[in-house]
Amino acid sequence: MTATRKRRTSVPPIDPLAFAPTTARPLRAKLRRLAAATRVEPHSHPWAQVAMSATGVIRMQAGRNTYLVPPTRALWIPPGVEHVVTVVEDAEIRTLYVHPSARFLGAEGETPFQRWPECRVLEVSPLLRELVAHLDTAPGSGSADEREACLAALILDELRRAAPVRLGIALPDDKRLRQLCEAVLEAPARWSTLEQWSREVGASPRTVARLFRSELGTSFVQWRQQVLLSHAVTLAARKLPMASIAAELGYASASAFTAMVRRTLGAPPTQFFA
Repeated sequence: MTATRKRRTSVPPIDPLAFAPTTARPLRAKLRRLAAATRVEPHSHPWAQVAMSATGVIRMQAGRNTYLVPPTRALWIPPGVEHVVTVVEDAEIRTLYVHPSARFLGAEGETPFQRWPECRVLEVSPLLRELVAHLDTAPGSGSADEREACLAALILDELRRAAPVRLGIALPDDKRLRQLCEAVLEAPARWSTLEQWSREVGASPRTVARLFRSELGTSFVQWRQQVLLSHAVTLAARKLPMASIAAELGYASASAFTAMVRRTLGAPPTQFFA
C-alpha cells in the first residue's frame, strides 16, 4: 500500500437534522460525493439509515462490525447505532433515513424495525437503485408530495423484498487485536497465515489465536475469509474476471479462490456474486 493511500481526510457528517425523517416524510434521501480515503467521523441518530453507494465503494463500521458496501449492496443500520464511513473508492453515497413510523407496503403493518433489529446487508436490485436515484435530496422539512410518497412506498417494498447477504466482519474490543484486524482490512492479501501476521507485530501465534477466540469466537483463518469475501464483492462490482479477483486477493489461481468460496459458503463464486 502506498503512503498516499494511508493518508486520510476526516470530515464531519452533514447536519442530519436537515434531512430528519418525520411522520409526514417517513423516508428521506441524502446525497454526498466523497473522494477515496475520506473518513466521515463517528455519529448516530434516532432514526434508521440505509447506506448505499451509487458509484464507488465505502466501508461502514457500525457497532462491533465493519461492512464493505459496493453499488450492489446496501447496509441497514438501526436507530442509535454509532457508525463511521470510510471511502475506499471515490463514491457517490446515497443515504436513506427511515422514521420509526415507516411501514412496508401491504405488509399488514410490519415495519423495517421489526424485521431488522440489527445491522443487515441487503442486495440492491436495479429497480431499488433507480427509485432511490429519483428521490428528492434537498434539505428541509415539510410534507411529502404525492410523487415522493409513492416513491418512498415502493422503495420500502423493494427493501422488504431484498435478499439478505451474510457479509459482515466482526471487530474486537481489544485495542491490540483491533489494530491488527484493521491492518488486514486495509491489505487482506498481505498476510495469509497467523504465523506471518504474528511475526509482523512481534506477538506469538498462540497469543493472537487466543485473542481471536476470546474476542471474536472464531479463528484467524475463518475471520480472514470473511474479509476476503467482502473484498471480492467490491472487486466483482467492477466486473473484474475471476482470475483478476483471485490474484488481487492473493490466490495463485482462480480455482484456488473458487475452492475457498465453496468451502466457506457452500456455493461457487458465480452464484455468490450473482
